[in-house]
Amino acid sequence: MPMIPMRQMLDEAGKKQYGVGAYNVNNMEQLQGIMKAARETNSPVIIQASRGALRYTNFVYLKHLMLAAVEDNPGLKIALHLDHGDKLDTVKKAIDLGFTSVMIDGSLEEDGKTPRSFEDNARVTKEVVDYAHQFGVTVEGELGTLGGIEEHVAASQVLLTDPQEAKRFIEYTGVDALAVAIGTSHGAYKFKATPKLALEIVEEIHRLCPETALVMHGSSSVPQELVDQINKYGGKMPGAKGVPIESIQAAIKLGIRKINVDTDSRMAMTGAIRQVFAESPEKFDPRDYLGPAREAIAKLLKTKMVDFGTAGHNDDYEPKTLEDMKKVYGK
Repeated sequence: MPMIPMRQMLDEAGKKQYGVGAYNVNNMEQLQGIMKAARETNSPVIIQASRGALRYTNFVYLKHLMLAAVEDNPGLKIALHLDHGDKLDTVKKAIDLGFTSVMIDGSLEEDGKTPRSFEDNARVTKEVVDYAHQFGVTVEGELGTLGGIEEHVAASQVLLTDPQEAKRFIEYTGVDALAVAIGTSHGAYKFKATPKLALEIVEEIHRLCPETALVMHGSSSVPQELVDQINKYGGKMPGAKGVPIESIQAAIKLGIRKINVDTDSRMAMTGAIRQVFAESPEKFDPRDYLGPAREAIAKLLKTKMVDFGTAGHNDDYEPKTLEDMKKVYGK
C-alpha cells in the first residue's frame, strides 16, 4: 500500500470522531518504534518530519527510511507530513521527496519568532495550497501562535486562535487542516501547573468549519514516569509538565483530528538510553542502547494510539492516491 493523503486519513477520523497521532521522526529507530506501535494496534499513522529533521538526515536519507517503512508495512495506511514548513521552497522540496502532506506555518515570520499578520499568513498559506493541491497533496495551515520551543519555532508572544478569523482563513486559503492555538505549548516545559485549555475555541471553529480537520500542536503529555526515569539515570528535567491525556481526549470529542507528538517520543528514547548507560557502562555497541530506545518508543506510542482512539481503524476504508485527490481538488 503506498502512502496515502493525510486529508483522507483525517476525514475518516472525523466520521468516527477519533484522533490520529502525528509522530516526529529523525532516525531509523524512531521510525521503527512508531511503525511497531501502529502494527500492533492496527492504526493508521502520520509520520512527520520537521525542517530540522530534514537537515539532520540530509533529505534523501529520510526519504528512503520512509519508503522502507511503507515496504515493511504494506497493510498500514501511512501519511508522510512536513511539519512546520516555513516557505514555499521547503514545501516544494518535501513534495518532490514524496510527502503526501505539508504544513505551512504562516503564523510566524521566517525567523520563527515574530507573529505574521493575518493577511500575510493567509497570502502565504494560499500560495502553498494552490501549489500543493496540483499534486493532490494535503495542506495544513496555522492560525495563532503557541508558547514553548520546537526546533526553530519559538513565538515571541502567544496568540490564541480567533474562531471568526479561522473561518475567514479557511474559506480564503482552502486549507485541508488548521492548527489552532488553544493554550498548548511546544517542548517538555509547557506549564507550571495543570493547564486549562481553551477548548471552547475548538468547539466553535469546528461548528463554523465542520469539514476542516483541526490540529493540536504541542500535545506531548510528558509522562511523569519518563521524567522520573530520565532523572534517575543522570538527567535533569525538574518541573517538566505536559498536556494531560484527558484534555486531549476532550479536544478530540470537540473536533481535533490530528495530534502532534514529539517530546514524549524523545523522552522515551532518552530514558531508555540513559538506563542502559547507567546499568551497563561496559556497553558500547549502538544496538545495545538504540534497540531498547526503539522498544520504549513503541511501548509509549501504543498507549497514544489507544488513548486517541486510532487503534483498530486502519482497515475501515479503501486508500486514496494523490491522483484521486487531484480530482477532489479539481486539478
